[in-house]
Amino acid sequence: MPIMYFILISSTWALAATHMPVAPAWLTLAIPTVFTVISAARVVFWWKSRKEIPTAAYALTALKRTQRLSIGIASAFTLWSFLLYPYGDAYQQSHIAFYMAITVISCIFCLMHVRSAAFFVAVIVNGTFIVFFTATGHATFIAIAINILLVSFGMLAVLVVNYRNFERMISAQQQTQALSNENLRLANIDSLTGLPNRRAFFNHLGEAFQTATDNSARLAIGVIDLDGFKPVNDLYGHSSGDRLLVEVSNRLRREFSSDDLFLSRLGGDEFAFVISDIAIDRDVVGEGNRMCALLRSPFHLPEATIMISGSIGIAVFPDLASTSEELFDRADYALYHGKRQKRGNSTLFTARHVAEIHRDARIEQTLKQANLAEELSVVFQPIVDVLRQQTTGFEALARWNSKVLGTVSPAQFIPIAERAGIIGSLTRPLLKKALRAASKWPGDLRLSFNLSAQDLNSPEAVTGIIAIIETSGFDAARLDLEITETAFIHDTSQARRSVEMLRQIGCGISLDDFGTGYSSLTSLHSLPLTKIKIDHSFVHDIQDNPASEKIVRSVLTLSREMGLDAIVEGVECAEEMAVIRHLGARFVQGYLFSKPLEEAAIPGFLASGRDDGTLLTQTA
Repeated sequence: MPIMYFILISSTWALAATHMPVAPAWLTLAIPTVFTVISAARVVFWWKSRKEIPTAAYALTALKRTQRLSIGIASAFTLWSFLLYPYGDAYQQSHIAFYMAITVISCIFCLMHVRSAAFFVAVIVNGTFIVFFTATGHATFIAIAINILLVSFGMLAVLVVNYRNFERMISAQQQTQALSNENLRLANIDSLTGLPNRRAFFNHLGEAFQTATDNSARLAIGVIDLDGFKPVNDLYGHSSGDRLLVEVSNRLRREFSSDDLFLSRLGGDEFAFVISDIAIDRDVVGEGNRMCALLRSPFHLPEATIMISGSIGIAVFPDLASTSEELFDRADYALYHGKRQKRGNSTLFTARHVAEIHRDARIEQTLKQANLAEELSVVFQPIVDVLRQQTTGFEALARWNSKVLGTVSPAQFIPIAERAGIIGSLTRPLLKKALRAASKWPGDLRLSFNLSAQDLNSPEAVTGIIAIIETSGFDAARLDLEITETAFIHDTSQARRSVEMLRQIGCGISLDDFGTGYSSLTSLHSLPLTKIKIDHSFVHDIQDNPASEKIVRSVLTLSREMGLDAIVEGVECAEEMAVIRHLGARFVQGYLFSKPLEEAAIPGFLASGRDDGTLLTQTA
């Protein structure tokens, strides 16, 4: 547009200059000045708006305004040219013809992308010019008119072709942009649930965190993990699991949709949310617990009515996090801690968790640097046959007396070793020590030893365990290896192959903590088990808890039907023992009979015959 107005004004003043000696001032000075002011105003308007990105409606209005202006300006300049024609000689009249021809050609080029305006200018200026100069009857002017007609036709043909190419280019850009937008949308949307995906979550978290930092506002995030989702896949298939995930997302989105809550699916059965600009008195944990309560309601699928729950870890900025990455990690830690302590609820990351992180990090580093063969030891808790009133074996339990940290509870260092992926370095020395001690026992006593999921997740790991057993001199048929259901979560087929290899050398396989997981029946059905261990959480105060009594009764009945021995863990008092005995349990272990014993105390315990549940031995 600026170039077009420059051509118009420069050509106008050139034409006016040649007519100043013969034409009146209002034609050679006043009118060109008005044209110049109008053109300059249009250029200034264009300059101010050149960087603005117009809306579609504004662009349409601007294009229509350009069309109207093109008609007005073309008519005005054409009329002015004809008003000058009566003045001057043939040279000056030829200048008018040149002015109209060259100016309109320049305008056509400048208006190439506004096709209708270019056509209006060509028709008004050249149409009038051709008619007028043809009507003069002057051979030269008639030739110029015909020439201009042909040139205009060619120019308009070029204009049409270029406009079509321009139109195709714009259409291609729009299609490319639409495709790019769709790809961007798909890249940030979970295809199953329609929620924002992991990528979108972290993008939003980064933006929300920056906004919260700039505005000194508070920000909360929560990580949701479904409890009991894997059995749905195992029992009903992945299509049912997918339907359940869709129902979960729909339920959360329907009940917790708001402008300040951003909900997404991170992957698998894990979801997350961001709450922006939260008030100091806002009960974020309460909202998390409402989510958990919502997830505990039954999900009615075509295959079955599904009952699951959800655990949530929550962290708040700026309370205990200084970066968005740290905020997410702390919410994830709160989730991990909550699943261990109070599954099915929301857990807020607190200063206590900060202390735990530092403590766990120190324990992990000390474990990695420790001489485990020297610092680890094994104690043994009796397993008693209450019908025969005699000890049938012992469960080996790990102990760690660190040279740096002192005595560290197994409840602390074993989960840390599993999380750090170094539990295998603990299993090997502990198993060697347990087998060495058990080799000295009478031949009718059995040894129970716990394996972690990592001990079963590769052929190399289980082969190493088998080598330790076979070189120990201890009869593998007297060894019960205890595994938990978590061993089958990540690689079910490999864990099953590992268990079968251990069974082939004669080892018994016990499913530990039975009843606390979510795939117990699946495990009983698919694994070559020989025993199940009923978790102590069902035994505590069983005499006052009818629900626990019914669970233990059912599990004992199930074990008898499947030909499996059942060991009841955690019996601590005579009242509990009375209920357990009434329910028909045979194998029991717990503090009622003995706390864990050092290896040297086992002969004395066996000789004393204190395994009838009437006496609690002192700590060895």
